[in-house]
Amino acid sequence: MPYRTPSILSRLLVWLPLAAGWMLPAHGTETNLWPVLVGESDAQGELHPLQALGPLFFVHRESDGAFVRGFRPVILHRENGSIASTHLLYPLLSFQHDGRGADLVSFLQLINFRHEPAYGSGPAIRDFDIWPCWFSRETGNPATSYHALFPVAGSIVQRFGDDRLTWAAFPLFLRTEKDGRHLTSLPWPFVRIIDGAGHHGLEVWPLFGERGRAGDYHEQFLLWPLLYRHESHLSAAQPDVKVGALPFYAAEHGPGYRNVTFVWPLFGAMHRTQPSRYDETRYLWPFLVQGRGDDHFVNRWGPLYTHSIIKGYDKTWLLWPLYQHAEWQEGGLAQRQDRLLYIFYWSLEQHDPRHPAAAPAYKRHLWPLFSAWDNGAGHRQVQLLSPFEVLFPHNDVIRQLYSPLFTLYRWEQARPGTERGSILFGLVTWKNTPAADEFHLGPLFGREHTADRARIALALGLLSWRRETRAGGWHFLLFDFGSPAAQAAAPSSSP
Repeated sequence: MPYRTPSILSRLLVWLPLAAGWMLPAHGTETNLWPVLVGESDAQGELHPLQALGPLFFVHRESDGAFVRGFRPVILHRENGSIASTHLLYPLLSFQHDGRGADLVSFLQLINFRHEPAYGSGPAIRDFDIWPCWFSRETGNPATSYHALFPVAGSIVQRFGDDRLTWAAFPLFLRTEKDGRHLTSLPWPFVRIIDGAGHHGLEVWPLFGERGRAGDYHEQFLLWPLLYRHESHLSAAQPDVKVGALPFYAAEHGPGYRNVTFVWPLFGAMHRTQPSRYDETRYLWPFLVQGRGDDHFVNRWGPLYTHSIIKGYDKTWLLWPLYQHAEWQEGGLAQRQDRLLYIFYWSLEQHDPRHPAAAPAYKRHLWPLFSAWDNGAGHRQVQLLSPFEVLFPHNDVIRQLYSPLFTLYRWEQARPGTERGSILFGLVTWKNTPAADEFHLGPLFGREHTADRARIALALGLLSWRRETRAGGWHFLLFDFGSPAAQAAAPSSSP
């Protein structure tokens, strides 16, 4: 049966924000019942955002319209139209449903079930894997369906880069097929027989081996990897050749290049004339390397200093791996990166060379204390603590489930003049916009101000003072649990 979000979890994630909704005020104004609940409603009356039980329970809508809710670090559910995903104790268990009806269930990426319905003339597909023991696929066609138990016996198709992979009592028997070539190992990796599509060969590793195809390639080795000779592109006027008698000598040569190494891999030289010119000399490789060419430059005195420019990528190391600096262009933007011990300090800055006066965009991390972002157009963020951002920069699930558990301080500026901040998971919050500003110290103290009215409240409004700009005076109230926005249509009155 195709996957759907587990009903109990789905109902829980829907019911909790609805049950909390009655506590939230009118559009744009926050209710702070820290640590029970902190949130506000948007123009449609939807919760945006909601945070409850400190950082644990959350609901918000993302910029692409996706509705996200969860309970950290247990569950995260994301829904965007017909696309949905649920993660339980990520990366323990994941459920995904795509827009075409395909479902995926995964346990630690080791036990995976995938169901894909039929599209057009294609068949419905069911995959079930238990890594590294069981692999199966059902398509309704014996030629593309399989059930395989590793290492006992099995045959799988179109997996791991091969057309077919077959084994029995592995490593006693293994056979791979790719583009008509068959490679049979009896046992793997010691005895290999190559045939099919003009290929031929016999290898008894590591003693000796030979394989090849007429007009294509020819490879030989003795006492691998000590003695070898590989020739490729045999039909060309000048084939590519690699020979070695390690550790004394190794060489590669072909059209427009030659690379020689003595006392492998310590000393060597390269000379290349195509597709671009490049010359390199190596002493005690990888420590001392000098290279010069049309699009390639290397000065290496490792580990003290290295400077290289490779196809426009300019990189410098000082006291490797202490400090790295790199500059390059990508997507029409100039990029500049600095790293200290890879992750302890990490900075990436971007600017448009066509607009040198424009503010740069940047992202910076001081692990695990601090992260900051700026898109160069006024959208900025600062976060303390930040142990995961630099380690998993492209993992949105970790950003949603785990990072907020450590975010003691967060500040965001959506645009100049519009900012929002939070300390200790919402104990202290503030929001400033051109139209209004707010400050909250949990449920104890709140201050709200707009162009027309202002309010100061203690204990969520058990005691409050209101002032309307037109009236000009402050009014004391008891049990005032509304906000200026909620009571905009009603005149203030003292008890």
